[in-house]
Amino acid sequence: IKNHSTAVIGEVLGTTMFLFLAEGAAKTANLSRTASQSNAVSAPLDSQTIMMIATSFGLSLLVTAWMFYRITGGLFNPAITVALWLIGVLTTSRAIFLFVAQLIGGIIASALVLALIPSGAKGVDVVNTTISGQTSPTQAVILEFLGTSVLVFSVLMLAVEKHRATYLAPVGIGLTLFSLQLLLTAWTGCSVNPSRSLGPAAISGHFVSYFWVYWVGPLCGGMLSVVYFLLLKALNYNSTVLDQDSDHEVKGLHPVHMRIYKFL
Repeated sequence: IKNHSTAVIGEVLGTTMFLFLAEGAAKTANLSRTASQSNAVSAPLDSQTIMMIATSFGLSLLVTAWMFYRITGGLFNPAITVALWLIGVLTTSRAIFLFVAQLIGGIIASALVLALIPSGAKGVDVVNTTISGQTSPTQAVILEFLGTSVLVFSVLMLAVEKHRATYLAPVGIGLTLFSLQLLLTAWTGCSVNPSRSLGPAAISGHFVSYFWVYWVGPLCGGMLSVVYFLLLKALNYNSTVLDQDSDHEVKGLHPVHMRIYKFL
C-alpha cells in the first residue's frame, strides 16, 4: 500500500508539473501570437509559435521525467502506462493507480494554467487540443496513433531496456516529444497523451465532437509500440550489432512477460 501511495503521489505531482509547465508556456506562446493579430486564434499557427510550444513540451518532459525517474519512472501518460502493463513491467493494480493519477494530474495542471495565466482574446482557451480545419478526424487519429507509437517506443527502448545510457533516457524521450510537437501541433494539437487533452477539456467544459481522437489514437499507438518492441525482442535484436553499448557491467535486459501474446 505504501509503495502504491508513493507511486500515485509521484505521478500526480509529476504529471501536474510537466503539463503545467508545458501548457502554461503553450498558452503564453498563443497569447503572444494573438496579441498582434486581428483575427485572434483563428489564424494558423506560425513557425515561431510552433517552435516555442514544441520546446516547452520537450523540455518540460525532459526535466520532470528526470526528476521523477527514480520515484515512479516518470510516465505522466496513460498510453505509456498501458504499454508497460502489456509487457509486464507494471502490475494490473499499479497500472490502474497510475492511469488514474495521470488523469488527475492533467486536470490539476489545466486548472492551474486557467487560474494563473490570463485568458487570451475573447476569453478563448488556447490550451485545448484541437484539430485544424484542414485535418479530418480520420487523419487526426492516425497522426496521433503513429506519433504516440514513436513516443512510447522511445520510452521502451531508452528507459525500459537497460543500457549504459539509461540514466539519459529522459533526454531522448524529451527530444522525441519535441520532434512530435513540431510535426503534429499545427494539425492535431499534438496530444499523444490522453491526460494532456482531458485536463483542458474538463476544466473548460469544452469537449469537442472528435474528443475520442485523443483517446483512441494515443492508447492504440501505445499498443502498436508494444508490437514493435516484442517483435524486436523475439528477433533478439541486441545480437544484431554486437557490443553496441560496450557495457558488460549491466547484466541482461529488463525481463519481458509476453502478456500481449495471449491476445494474438
